[in-house]
Amino acid sequence: MNRIGFIGGGKMATAIIKGIINSSWCQEKEIIVSDKNEDTLKLLSETYKINTTLSNIDVIKNSNIILFAVKPFVLRDVLNEIKPYINKNHIILSIAAGISINTIEGIVGNIPVIRIMPNTPALVNEGMSAICKGNYANNQHSELATEIFKSVGKVVEAEEKDIDIITAISGSGPAFYYYIINEIAKAGEKLGLDYKTSLKLSTQTAIGSAKMIMEAGINPEQLIINVTTPGGCTAVGNEILKENKISEILFDTIEKTAKKAFELGKN
Repeated sequence: MNRIGFIGGGKMATAIIKGIINSSWCQEKEIIVSDKNEDTLKLLSETYKINTTLSNIDVIKNSNIILFAVKPFVLRDVLNEIKPYINKNHIILSIAAGISINTIEGIVGNIPVIRIMPNTPALVNEGMSAICKGNYANNQHSELATEIFKSVGKVVEAEEKDIDIITAISGSGPAFYYYIINEIAKAGEKLGLDYKTSLKLSTQTAIGSAKMIMEAGINPEQLIINVTTPGGCTAVGNEILKENKISEILFDTIEKTAKKAFELGKN
């Protein structure tokens, strides 16, 4: 029987807890969460009927899967605190941005570690998570992590060397899509629509377009062709995007975001 412990009870941890309970991956009694904030623990306990504690060590003693959902700058201190209680029957899952697998293994030793880059749409069960295996993790461990994160969205396996690019595309990506959706909505407002209606149109169009890519199995470039009538409305809009070098702007956005992720990881 797997018992999962969360060190950190913030929004992402809460989303994962909600997801694994709703998916029946485990029962409420098999989940324990530690956090410094007693109000956070009270809310989690009352909402999800799970076990809570102020002690990180209690989590280690009562779980075989440990998911670290703390801020990156405190992770090293937490790892050093729980190190004496970790053994090879544990598997460590970390969603701490910028903290490498080697850093975690350097503190806890030869323990299976899986690093995960999730994103905030996990809060509405539409997350995108990339999982990276550590040096002592095997396929069974990665399958376990995949099962957990599938409860809040979709999962891909990745090499850690690609994590900075993944951070730029899916970790930071929601903010970029929010920006684009909102700017299209504001354009509609400037042209005469009320903002609420314009935002609904922009948002649902984004959802539908994304689903076409995910579910129809058609290349995005072909989908653009399918929507575009030569000399028509969409063709005019496409030309504006090309003239303003939208492709270069988006590439620059992802490139610089990935570079920043790399720098934060080094620090």
